[in-house]
Amino acid sequence: MADDHYFSSAPGSDFRPKTIRAQLSGTTYELTTAGGVFSPDHVDQGTEVLFKYAPEPPASGNLLDLGAGWGPISLTLALESPESTVWAVDVNDRALDLVRLNAEALGLTNVRAVKPDEVPDDIRFDAIWSNPPIRVGKNVLHEMLLHWLPRLHDRADAYLVVQRNLGSDSLQKWLETELSDEFSVDRTATSKGFRVLRVRRLVA
Repeated sequence: MADDHYFSSAPGSDFRPKTIRAQLSGTTYELTTAGGVFSPDHVDQGTEVLFKYAPEPPASGNLLDLGAGWGPISLTLALESPESTVWAVDVNDRALDLVRLNAEALGLTNVRAVKPDEVPDDIRFDAIWSNPPIRVGKNVLHEMLLHWLPRLHDRADAYLVVQRNLGSDSLQKWLETELSDEFSVDRTATSKGFRVLRVRRLVA
């Protein structure tokens, strides 16, 4: 239905949880998903590409998963960096509930599943990993990236995975144009029709 996009704040479909098996950080887990969120049946291919080509996340600090969905990126960051605080940010209430449920099931106490405006303004990030919600539209996507990327610490990186036929190359050019000289933008990998873009904050 029209109000049941994964980027809706409150999906219109009934909440019908289901269990899937998914591999995160080298281990297979049973996790809970549901309709009305992004890729509810499996870890989507773009996220798999991100996992393959992004380096190990920082061991500590604040890490951001922008557009968390049911949580595969957030959970992976939390598993690989147990001393960090992982901010799982999404506008979708159901997605956030699923992240909390899955984090609890995995015994992860370092995940904060929140709406964008619930992240304290003074938080800066040591890394951002994101499979950004391209289908929200270009204007919303651009506004979102310009809000979060400048909150990287100096010399910290954001890794974004974007499908080539959904505009990864044009997004890279836009980032290079719109971000200040305090940032560098590079394509670090191409795989299965996806690009992995690295945005590094230099010294502010």
